[in-house]
Amino acid sequence: MKKLLAAVVLAIALPAQAATLRWAAQNDILTFDPHSQNHATTLAMLMHVYEGLTRYGKKYEIEPALATSWKQLSPTQWRFNLRRNVKFHDGTPFTADDVIFSFGRIQQPQGTLQVYVAGVNEIRKVDDHTVDFILAGPDPVLLRKIIDFRIMSKAWAEKNRAQNVQDAKAKDETYASRNANGTGAYILKGWEPDKRLVFAANPAWWDKNEGNVTDVIYTPIKSDATRVSALLAGDVDLVTDLPTQDVARLKQNPSLRMLEGHEVRTIFIGLDQHNNELQYSDVKGKNPFKDVRVRRALNLAVDRDAIKRVTMRGLSIPAAIMVAPGVHGHTTELDKVSGADPAAARKLIAEAGYPNGFEFTLDCPNNRYVNDEEICQALVGMWAKAGLRVKLNAIPFSTHIPKILKHDTSAYMLGWGVATFDSLYSLQSLVRTKTTGADGSFNCGRMSDAKLDALIDAMKTEMDVKKRDAMIREALTRVRDEAFYVPLHHQLRPWAMKKNVTTLHRADDRPEARFARVD
Repeated sequence: MKKLLAAVVLAIALPAQAATLRWAAQNDILTFDPHSQNHATTLAMLMHVYEGLTRYGKKYEIEPALATSWKQLSPTQWRFNLRRNVKFHDGTPFTADDVIFSFGRIQQPQGTLQVYVAGVNEIRKVDDHTVDFILAGPDPVLLRKIIDFRIMSKAWAEKNRAQNVQDAKAKDETYASRNANGTGAYILKGWEPDKRLVFAANPAWWDKNEGNVTDVIYTPIKSDATRVSALLAGDVDLVTDLPTQDVARLKQNPSLRMLEGHEVRTIFIGLDQHNNELQYSDVKGKNPFKDVRVRRALNLAVDRDAIKRVTMRGLSIPAAIMVAPGVHGHTTELDKVSGADPAAARKLIAEAGYPNGFEFTLDCPNNRYVNDEEICQALVGMWAKAGLRVKLNAIPFSTHIPKILKHDTSAYMLGWGVATFDSLYSLQSLVRTKTTGADGSFNCGRMSDAKLDALIDAMKTEMDVKKRDAMIREALTRVRDEAFYVPLHHQLRPWAMKKNVTTLHRADDRPEARFARVD
């Protein structure tokens, strides 16, 4: 009996068996600078190393992270009590100075993450473990926004001359581009771009992993066939962006487990609505995309159901609006898609002054979204039926993003995931007139509408839920009816893994190793 008791005690005392999670997906990260690129895969990796004051729990509820608690002192002042005895991976203590330094850094204009601190005028140090956020106005989504306001060590950044953010529009690098020093559950051990990224568990982390993953090896594999072959051969444990044509087959494989869920990401086409002459087009002296009839024609010519059926093999939700199900403000009524009508589209284009149609270039990534290049190829054919001659420029995402951020485009594909699960995030980033801050940070076509700007600015500070929801509805409706974008679909995102792997499906497309287990 004593031996049995001792064995039980020993089993309880021993940690869970250490395990390596080998994870593969289509594209690589863009940088390891936590304040440079607002890009889902990049943020998914960064969050293993860098933390914010708040974080999401299993059901996207707000949890304490580097802040243990908070309270509103007034409608425009929030006090955050910082977690004590937390150290960065290099052993440096975490203090209020790091929060204030990171706030100044994330606001630098060469980065694209200002949206996560939009509306915060200042962060004041109360003492080493207390800070006050001073806001421009009341903020209904503050605690959700600051999840991706990642805290960097001031001392480490200064020591390594990484005080300045890597420019998101260029390929310059700083020490922080390839090296990291956070407080998170995992330590960056190495990143070889387009080859692999390696993490190891942080033994000094203030929290505890729910799973048993001590090492993570992430491999970007662009080729669909190669990615699936790696999973079937047992070379990787988890694939999070499956080729649509293989999903049904993989579901039948007894050695695999499938996790299915929707993603709060909308795939769309943006249009240059700023330049007086459309770039990469045969139209001279004019920009057809400034005419609502042309924009409506582009929307009208797209057969979203055909894209769902043929290109996506059923794994998409045709979209009429710019936010997906699961995002606050989305309704099925607003998101009702009309059927394609290329003849009506051709008529609208003729009415706008282009009876023979016109030519333009569509910039499209070829390694970022599910079937991205194939979708763009389908669009070229659909728009041809409306009399438009479209040249497809399909390029790697790492080249595509700097190009469109520099507005070197006439039309472009982009996918937008909603980190806050609130429509303001999309409207402010994609629709609001572009300024030097968070407003319009990814409004790469530089559309501008005064009525929408007023609605977006009002919803930033409106605390009355009914009033705010009415503003969101009006804004989403106006974007749809004025055809400022061409929404295509909302992504569905099945993940496949070996039978011995368990993890949580995440609608924000950010798998978290802390929730994973490999037995």
